Amino acid sequence: MTPRDLFAREALAQIPKILTLLDRNPHSPTYGCFDRTFWQYKVIDFPAGMSQEFVYPLALAYGCDLPGNIYYQQPMLKEWVKAGIEYAYFSSHSNGSCDDYFPYERAAGAAAFSLLACLESTTLLGLEHSPEVLDFFRRRADWLAEHQESGRLTNHQALIVLCLELVGRLLQTDRWSVSKQERLEQVYAWQNPEGWFIEYEGCDPGYHTLTISCLARLDQLQPNERLKRAIASAVKLAAEFVHPDGSYGGEYTSRNTYNFFPHGFELVGQWLPEALNINDRFLQGLAAGLGSCYADDRIIGHHTWNYLLAWRDFIPARPPLQPRTQGRVYLKQGGILIDRRGQTELYLALNKGGVFKLFRDHKLVASDTQFSVLVQDGNKRKNAVGHLVDNYQIQLESDQIAIAGNLGWAKQKQMNPLNLIILRLVMLSLGRFFPNLIRRSLQKILITGKQTTPFKFSRRLAWHHGYWHIEDCLTAESWDNVLAVDLGCDRTSIYVVMSRTFQPGQLQPAWDLSAQLANLDPGESLNLTRDL
Repeated sequence: MTPRDLFAREALAQIPKILTLLDRNPHSPTYGCFDRTFWQYKVIDFPAGMSQEFVYPLALAYGCDLPGNIYYQQPMLKEWVKAGIEYAYFSSHSNGSCDDYFPYERAAGAAAFSLLACLESTTLLGLEHSPEVLDFFRRRADWLAEHQESGRLTNHQALIVLCLELVGRLLQTDRWSVSKQERLEQVYAWQNPEGWFIEYEGCDPGYHTLTISCLARLDQLQPNERLKRAIASAVKLAAEFVHPDGSYGGEYTSRNTYNFFPHGFELVGQWLPEALNINDRFLQGLAAGLGSCYADDRIIGHHTWNYLLAWRDFIPARPPLQPRTQGRVYLKQGGILIDRRGQTELYLALNKGGVFKLFRDHKLVASDTQFSVLVQDGNKRKNAVGHLVDNYQIQLESDQIAIAGNLGWAKQKQMNPLNLIILRLVMLSLGRFFPNLIRRSLQKILITGKQTTPFKFSRRLAWHHGYWHIEDCLTAESWDNVLAVDLGCDRTSIYVVMSRTFQPGQLQPAWDLSAQLANLDPGESLNLTRDL
């Protein structure tokens, strides 16, 4: 199998599940709906608008002329794509918006992803739509142009810009030209001078590649020198995050994702050949089985269509892989440090308590998400963790790194019947008029911010004769209610849709430290040393 075909094979393997999620019965009232939880299980009361994005991978699979692709030019796929687009119209609100996680949410991300899918699928398959569906495209574009969601997610802004460009071309109008430029200016403003685009509280290299993908597609449609400069800066940064084993991203990033969207690098590679090195390194990891799994019911579509686009636009002539630059890459504002010394590479989150990944000889040696402490608090159990974003005490020297601060309480809020009833009542009354207020509140509860615990930690990494010597210290006012302590590779807790997916590096066992608690007095420290 060629490296190029690996992208297509990985994506086509997801098509059976996507088709299983689809109501394929034309006599059904939910024909074209991809939310199986809604139409088949009937355990939720509205369909997730994001699910209609799945028409895009089907449209691309229809045109993927790869030996063994049973979906190539199958007439039924074309019918199902059209049904999916029509269901996106039927299930939307009157203003063109859609919901994703709760009724009347009017989610910008779901609206943008699914509109992009509908527009690109229409063009790919040469579909003809009713005036009602075309008017739906217009209303959704109007809503996206006027709506500002809570939270700073640059990938959503880039998606919206691309949608406005595509819908204007499809409907042959410049109706959104001003809005498109305003959103693009917002993307420029949210690009840090270090090259990364902000995602909630900082730099997430995974979503960074999605933003690059959208901007590269936009530049393909309407070349722009300023846009190229922004993309080139972003690509240069993305190249630093491909690990020596070909994996990408992880728990040391702001949104804990292993996302990698390759299509943008193929498009950028047409005018910036070194961008192709990024995909070539990632393909080595993919061939070795180091890709992350995104095959759940809500997020399976994103990487599937992007991989198929990367296969379609793959550039045959590739520049040779360039050796990695030795030394440090320090993103002071992004809170991430990359340290390369010979065959050893350290990826360290300074703004997340020293969460790190360490590689030696192109293999993962350690993946560490800081201390995780399980505490009995009355009738409840709580989890104190060291991976939350904060302004920690940091000391950087040439051969030594020190981080110190307090653990924070993990965000483990779960829904229960009463909470769901309250949320439904709120959204069916006042909440439907103020969905951003509800969304902002949920973001504070589930994603952003940190509630400090009495547990203090320090982490010191020192370079000695070709290896990293690591000293960890955890201090508690009292150890009485502590049930367990460990250092694991995946002890993350913030709620982000694309985080906490499985990646083979998570097979590393945790370092269980619970047995040492019995020997600790109040105020005494738990001290650990490792040589990696």
